[in-house]
Amino acid sequence: MVGLKGRDILSLVELSPREIDLILRRASILSRRKRVPQELRGKTVALIFQKPSTRTRVSFETAVAQLGGHPIYLSWNEMQLGRGETISDTAKVLDRYVDAIMARVYLHEDLVSLSENAEAPVVNGLSDKHHPCQILADLLTLIQYKKRLKGLKLAYVGDGNNVCNSLLIGCAKTGVDIGVARPLGYGPDPEAVKQAEEAAEMSGASISIMEDPEEAVKAADAIYTDTFVSMGMEKDRATRLSTFIPKYQVNRELLAHAKPGAIFLHCLPAHRGEEVTEDVIDGPQSAVWDEAENRLHTARGLFSLIL
Repeated sequence: MVGLKGRDILSLVELSPREIDLILRRASILSRRKRVPQELRGKTVALIFQKPSTRTRVSFETAVAQLGGHPIYLSWNEMQLGRGETISDTAKVLDRYVDAIMARVYLHEDLVSLSENAEAPVVNGLSDKHHPCQILADLLTLIQYKKRLKGLKLAYVGDGNNVCNSLLIGCAKTGVDIGVARPLGYGPDPEAVKQAEEAAEMSGASISIMEDPEEAVKAADAIYTDTFVSMGMEKDRATRLSTFIPKYQVNRELLAHAKPGAIFLHCLPAHRGEEVTEDVIDGPQSAVWDEAENRLHTARGLFSLIL
C-alpha cells in the first residue's frame, strides 16, 4: 500500500516511483480546482529559512493557507538557532507546537538532524545535496507539456548542483532518460549518480554524464539549466563564469539541437546572459513560468498527502 502520511521528504531517494506518481497525480488534481479541500484545517506548519527564497517561501505559505492550515515563517537568524541553540533542541521544541516542518538550509545534515529529533514530518525546501520539491514541479511540468514521463529525454546543461542531483534521481525513477553536460570537476554528487543508476535499472531509463552540451541536448524533449553561481559561491564567480560561458550557456544555437517543440526549464532565479540567453528564457519554448507555478501545486499535493 502506497502511503505518505507522516513521512519525511528529505530527498527523492526514499520515495518509490509509485509514491512520486501519487504526489504528481494529487498535485495535478488540485491544480485544476478553483477551491481546494481544507485538508489542513487545524494544522500548523513551520517554515524554516536559513537561505533566502522567493518561490519556496511563497509556494509553501500559499499551499498551507489554501489547504486551510496555518503557516509560520521562521527566519534562521530570528530564531534561537541564530544564537547557537542546537538543531536537535529546536526540533524537539517545534515538535510540541507544529504538525509539520519545512526547512530550506545550507547543509543537508541539518535536515537529517531535524527529522531525527522531531516526530512531525520534515520536508526539504532545499539543501546543498537535494532539492526534491523543485524536481516534483519539474516532472509535473513535463507531464503538462508532453503528456507523459516514461521515454522522454531531458538534457541538463551546467553545474552539477543539488538541482542536478535530484533531477537525476527523479528522472531515473520515473523513466525519463537524462543526459548531463558539465565541465570536468563540476559534476553531480557521485552518490546521487549511483542512486540514479540503481533507480534506472528498475525503470529502464538511461543516464549519461558528459562534457559536450550538444551531445546532451541532441533529440531532447526538454533542456534544463540552473545558475552557474549558486548562493554561497559568490567568491568563485569569475572562475565559474569563465569555465561555463560560452560553452554551457543555453542559447538558440544549442536549443536547435533538441527536438522540435522541446521546452526550456529553469528552477529560477535566472541570470540572463549567463546560463541562458534572453531569447530562450523569454521565448516561445520556455516553460519556466508554468514550472514556477507548479511549485504551488506540488506543495499542495505533498502536504495534503503527508498531513
